[in-house]
Amino acid sequence: MKRPRGRRETQSLILAVVVVFLLVLLGILTKGRLLAPDSLQSIAFQLPLLGILTLAQMTPMLTGGIDLSIIATANLCGVVAAIAMTRGNVPPLGAMVFGLAMALSFGVFKGLLIAWVSVPAIIATLGFMIFIRGVSLVLTKGYVIAGFPGSFLFLGNGTLFGIPMPFVVFFLCAVFLFVLLARTRFGTYVYLLGSNPVATLFAGVNNGLVLFATYLLSSFLAGVAGLVMIARFNAAQADYGEYYLLLTVLACVLGGVDPAGGFGRIPGVVVSIAVLQVVATGFNLLGLSSHLASALWGLILLGVIAINRMIGGVET
Repeated sequence: MKRPRGRRETQSLILAVVVVFLLVLLGILTKGRLLAPDSLQSIAFQLPLLGILTLAQMTPMLTGGIDLSIIATANLCGVVAAIAMTRGNVPPLGAMVFGLAMALSFGVFKGLLIAWVSVPAIIATLGFMIFIRGVSLVLTKGYVIAGFPGSFLFLGNGTLFGIPMPFVVFFLCAVFLFVLLARTRFGTYVYLLGSNPVATLFAGVNNGLVLFATYLLSSFLAGVAGLVMIARFNAAQADYGEYYLLLTVLACVLGGVDPAGGFGRIPGVVVSIAVLQVVATGFNLLGLSSHLASALWGLILLGVIAINRMIGGVET
């Protein structure tokens, strides 16, 4: 049985309190350096990559599925765009279109397998993860592709009215997904499908079409993350950022997304991403190991869920 709505909302409130507590605590420990303009801008540059990838993971999780291929898709999108710019002399905008088209094409195949062939999402996306990574290795021959035009690098390193461009892209993606999920019929169908697919089917909803669109959307967001990634680091490779995969699941669950599907809100996920980035930046400023920050991420997840359970009491 799914958790009561009020209890789920409680987790978002607990998470917001955790953010404030961490900001205050780490702000004191770093003697204010965490809240300095330079540190905040650094957070705004680093947060978006994990943020966009987490949004890509969130969409299939809302239906009770998962996409293990988002990192591989992001890398392939970046590799295709990089090859187009460096070897094909394609303008940055055209290269971005090529990269996103490649990401969407794999989204189509994933969606078809999961929605209409009924292959379990975890198996289908695992297979695509291995296949896409292999395609990227063939294209790059294992090497790093670098040296992109300055106009493209602006996407990952430029600022717009003082706001880092990666953060602008993340904000636009989050707003787009929020409106799509909270204000459209498609969003309602996604939540219904995650809650009770049988009832959704009897309500006249085309479950297969909703699932297909969900994985297509996930691949598109992964592609956007791939473009931001190569623009940020001025390099593309086949296996960059594979550790992000588990972090996206962590951020989703921490943000209140139900792994069984049917519940999850953009604000909660955005706050959870902020928690992870604040901890990482704070520990970096304190000169502590990044591995210790990773351990704390896990403790925060367990702590928030445990407190939520205790507050919920008998509402299980």
